[in-house]
Amino acid sequence: MRIAFLVAPEGVEQVELTEPWKAAADAGHEPVLVSTESGKVQGFNHLDKADTFEVDAVVGEADAGSFGGLVLPGGVANPDFLRMDEKAVGFVKDFFDQGRPVAAICHAPWVLVEADRVAGRRVAS
Repeated sequence: MRIAFLVAPEGVEQVELTEPWKAAADAGHEPVLVSTESGKVQGFNHLDKADTFEVDAVVGEADAGSFGGLVLPGGVANPDFLRMDEKAVGFVKDFFDQGRPVAAICHAPWVLVEADRVAGRRVAS
């Protein structure tokens, strides 16, 4: 199963990307890095730059229906960048509308709030 990991070009907390990515791969899934721009994304360890990661797909060209689930890693800035991008918010909405699972880590639930998909749901943090 393909699992989308949606991140902004900057601001993603690296461990919140790499550990769920590893867990998905270890479970036999295909993690796919989706971002709002092509190229590379910059990981962070808190406020310090960490590693960069190659983008596999751009959110405006990716189809939620081609993924079995969505992971939204956190970081202080990453969710804010995502929630200001209409295509990223639309991508998140598509997962909910199609009944596909969504995992939001740390600050990432703000993207769910922006997508207006939290009301009436039980969420855990």
